[in-house]
Amino acid sequence: MIATALVSGGKDSIYSAYLAETQGRPVHELVTVLPSEESSMMFHSPHLDLVPLQARAWGKRHRTVRVEGTGEAAEAEALHRALSGGNGWVVAGAIASSYQWSRLLRVCTGLGRPVYTPLWGKEAGRVVRAEIDAGLDIRLVHLAAEPLTAELAGRRLDLPLLEELERRSRSMRRVHVAGEGGEFESCVVDAPFFRERIRWDSERVEPDGGAFRLRVEGARLEPKPPPKPA
Repeated sequence: MIATALVSGGKDSIYSAYLAETQGRPVHELVTVLPSEESSMMFHSPHLDLVPLQARAWGKRHRTVRVEGTGEAAEAEALHRALSGGNGWVVAGAIASSYQWSRLLRVCTGLGRPVYTPLWGKEAGRVVRAEIDAGLDIRLVHLAAEPLTAELAGRRLDLPLLEELERRSRSMRRVHVAGEGGEFESCVVDAPFFRERIRWDSERVEPDGGAFRLRVEGARLEPKPPPKPA
């Protein structure tokens, strides 16, 4: 049975779509829901314009569905439109948000579509380590928690940075190190299953209320260097 993957461009949705492929649920389409409010609790908003590049790099079809209006009902209606017309699996990257999970399940149940969330209920550090071990090049693009300061914007989320986030979480205000509580948002710029990688020409960090956002310009796909000899 083929699958539709809800993808925001962040690490969890991309990794979940990859896991679906490796576990017998081939993903034929990536779908992005574009929220009308940046403060949406249901949908990720930073750098959604990069998802079409991710889809091209991966060789996948991609659709964007806009939320028309504001509020929970408008978001549920957009999710319904995004998933109507198919009958296969719906793949999502939820880890711990019961708000997102319950609303996704309600829409998919109404459409008669099964849901596959391979990261659901997993320990946060274990999830991020698995994503890093899988070779994802993950960049932090929005920081919205006190322990996460401006110099982290644009940084690659590798094992040393994950360990730093864990230390900051223990010594300052506790945060979900996978960013599930909105503490940070991420963007995947490369993965072993991408044919090309995403490159941006320039970036700058801007204050965003009490948070920090990475602004990116000139994003494009570029060839990967050949693998190094064994």
